[in-house]
Amino acid sequence: MMNKQIIEQEIIYKAVRSGGKGGQNVNKVATCVQLYFDINNSQAFDENSKKRLHVKLVNRINSDGVLMLDCSETRSQLKNKELVLKKFYSVIQNALAEKKKRIKTKTPESVKLKRLSDKKNRSEVKAMRKYNFKD
Repeated sequence: MMNKQIIEQEIIYKAVRSGGKGGQNVNKVATCVQLYFDINNSQAFDENSKKRLHVKLVNRINSDGVLMLDCSETRSQLKNKELVLKKFYSVIQNALAEKKKRIKTKTPESVKLKRLSDKKNRSEVKAMRKYNFKD
């Protein structure tokens, strides 16, 4: 399905400064990791997979066909790189997964009979109220 060795050779990482908590560390160290993956020029996917990725990830792909993800969850560049790679594989797998076709099921006969029986009992209870006279 997807060849991870080829994919990892085609991925480009870029470290940038991230905002948020971290104090002086944020101002000095580039801990946010951005991942770039060119879907159009990838050797890891066939044409059908590329089309499917373009359709499913239309909001995450730029006009050049490059998928860009970033991660700045931790203060460690290495951990952020690992997290963004996990996120990348998750996004790709979800985009390539085919939805199962729903098989319609019939309502079981016992359920139908129980519903009709309950309906009949309720009707009888209400009918009995007509004949319940007070002295």
